[in-house]
Amino acid sequence: MAGRPAALLAMRPDVADAAFPAASREHLDALAAVDYGLIVTDFTEPRAREALTEAEILLTSWGCPALDADVLAAAPNLRVVIHAAGSVKNHLGPDFWARGILASSAAGANAYPVAQFTLSVILLAGKRTFEMARRYAEGAYKPPATSPRFGNLGRTVGVIGASRIGRLLLPMLTSHGFLVLLADPTLTAADAAALVPEPGAVELVALEDLLRRSDLVTVHAPALPETRHLLDDARLTLMRDGSVLVNTARGALVDTDALVRHCAAGRIDAFLDVTDPEPLPPGHPLFRLPNVTVTPHLAGAMGTEIAELGAFAIAEVERYLHGLPLLGAVSEADLARIA
Repeated sequence: MAGRPAALLAMRPDVADAAFPAASREHLDALAAVDYGLIVTDFTEPRAREALTEAEILLTSWGCPALDADVLAAAPNLRVVIHAAGSVKNHLGPDFWARGILASSAAGANAYPVAQFTLSVILLAGKRTFEMARRYAEGAYKPPATSPRFGNLGRTVGVIGASRIGRLLLPMLTSHGFLVLLADPTLTAADAAALVPEPGAVELVALEDLLRRSDLVTVHAPALPETRHLLDDARLTLMRDGSVLVNTARGALVDTDALVRHCAAGRIDAFLDVTDPEPLPPGHPLFRLPNVTVTPHLAGAMGTEIAELGAFAIAEVERYLHGLPLLGAVSEADLARIA
């Protein structure tokens, strides 16, 4: 197709292969001129520098270098950056926003796998699955089936943050019969009620109230300076004995040292897909606690799921070329409230 704009891929090569498989590349090729033999991980390389001078569209993902003033000066024709992943904060800084270039993120497409993963963890945690797997390996089989410690019926789940993921998770929880509390200072009660189809299924409460009343607490707030250690020692103290903390958002939202103390005392359990620091060093106390399960940031799109991020990015290219608003549009003003 004549007149196709030049597009450049800036990401790890393995991510490019996963995000843009053969069928997707055919779609992208119909929209833009892409050299798949050049997957940029270093904008200072001569071939990357040359490609930057022509690029109108930059498709980025994990492994994209920062678009600093030097890179942007080498890209006079750049009009849009479309990120086939979640957060843009690592590669789009003040110099980028000053140029007025359009930006889009596939964070919405990445949210569903995280919500799905989180729901799975909540259901398994209600059955004390992680605890019982360890006990089984140590020679125990299982407790009496009538023990009230087990089961999901009638449980209250507290959701901290009505982020993209939080909003996807809410109707999943209500459809599984959980009682759901939501803490988010940006919402009104009417806003919260509109997030699920069932009237009265979600109750908007203060964070401290949520922590006191929930059997399980799941974190979905953005990592911002004001949310660092949102769950500190004082707030973790409010959680019920025997309750479970799930964090699939950002590790810095939880005070790690305080969490170690509460879990070591056996008062609360935790499932952590993210930590602070990340990754945890070998031998960290969280790895040694029998009531804590730590996974290596698995919740977001992985493997076959990454193709959905690429498909979203290609759809955004098409919208851009047709002069339509970008569904994943990100502005500098958004940075204060997104991950």
